[in-house]
Order: sequence, then structure tokens, then C-alpha cells
Amino acid sequence: MVEASERTVRVELIGGPTAVIELGGIRFLTDPTFDPPGPQPSGAATLTKLTGPARTPEQIGPVDVVLLSHDQHADNLDRAGRALLASVPLVVSTTAAAERVEGSVTGLAPWQRLTLPRPDGGELAVTAVPAIHGPDGAEASSGPVIGFVLHGEGLPTVYVSGDNASLRVVEEVAHHLGPIDVGVLFGGGARVPRLDAFLTMTSDQLPRATELLGAAHVVPVHSEGWAHFTQDHASVRRAFEGSPLAERLVLLEPGEHAILG
Repeated sequence: MVEASERTVRVELIGGPTAVIELGGIRFLTDPTFDPPGPQPSGAATLTKLTGPARTPEQIGPVDVVLLSHDQHADNLDRAGRALLASVPLVVSTTAAAERVEGSVTGLAPWQRLTLPRPDGGELAVTAVPAIHGPDGAEASSGPVIGFVLHGEGLPTVYVSGDNASLRVVEEVAHHLGPIDVGVLFGGGARVPRLDAFLTMTSDQLPRATELLGAAHVVPVHSEGWAHFTQDHASVRRAFEGSPLAERLVLLEPGEHAILG
């Protein structure tokens, strides 16, 4: 078993798109969703949350940075998640979210980079990368979304996809910022009645994404907990079964964590 150190990455799934990532002595939180189960207003639609988070913000403890892929959908930022943002020193999101979300949000366009100081005296870069929340051309209806790549000297390189349904985008990220050591990939095959298409990656796409990234480890998130997901952890497991890529899959249940080198 790999032991935690500043040269490893620790990933804990809280539920849905929400995970704690510890890298280089910095604690990141992705897309905070801490509301209980039930209907969630999301723009003109209502999404239904099926399960609550495995841990509360108080149980998680201090967070240094929130990586918010987008603010316009309740399954990526809910009411409790919005309340949490005020207590976090740095929130990184889209330029649109920086204009809309209360508090201090640093907006990045795709391929823009923010450099953070590490406790060990080094630096950790957060690079925003593209994400397409649906089929090509969906940006006009789904709104802007970004992913993130976390990288620094002597550290594993971590890709957080955000709500992205495009393998072409995954290939671009690998080309520009690879090799990727750990991919935190949003799945679930999300669908809503207004659009006859998948809004996030499907389980069958995840092995191909793993291959494109050349990732040693892939941690699927956002693959459970919501009624508009068409797939779940079981379908992710089946998609990797029998493949040489199966040993790279790190499938966490909410509340579980893995330390990856």
C-alpha cells in the first residue's frame, strides 16, 4: 500500500462530483454539493438528488482551494456548497462564475494558469482546461464549463475533467499537459429531457479516456447519487472488466479514499 506523502495524491470521494484531493500539501475540493437528498432547482429544470454526501464540510475540515467546474447546475454547486465558498481562501472557476458567484472567485479561461505556493517551498500550478458539457455545440445551452490540471515539480499530475462529454477534449488535455498520472473523471452518462444526448462521459468512454491520458490511475466521480444519471458504478466496473486497463481503475464509494503514487 502506498503511504501518504507530499509526492503522492490522496483522493476521497464525498459523493457526486465532490471529492477532496490532497496534493503537494494543498487540500482541494471539487464541485461542492452538500445538500440532503431531494429535488434541486437548476435553472429552468429540477434535478433530483438521491443520496446525501458521505461527510459534512465540518467533518472534512479546512480546504485551501475549491475547484468549481461551473456554477450554473445544482448537481455541481448546490445551496450548501455555495455557503461553503465564503469560508474557502481560494475558489477557481469559469470567468462567468467569477461574475455571478458571491465572494472571491478567480475566473480562468481554458489554458490559463494559476500558480500556488506549496508548504515545502515549491509551486503547484492549476491550469484550466476545456470541457464540453454535452455534444459539440452544447456550450450555448449548457453554459461554460472547465476542467483542471494540477501539476508541479516532483508531484503526480492530476486531471480533473469537470462535466465533460468529449473524448476529443481528453485527447487535447493529454497532448498539451500530459503525461497525466491520475485522472479524476466525471462520468454517469447524465441526460435530461430537453436534450437527446449524454451530458457527461459514459461508462464505456472511461476506458478510452484512460488510454488517451496514459493515466496510471483513474478515479471516476459524479457516477452516482442523481436521478438524471443513466449509469452507475456497476456499469463503470463492467466497462473495465477484462481489459488491461482494469488495474488502473480506482472505484471509490462515497466516504472511501485512495492514496496514489
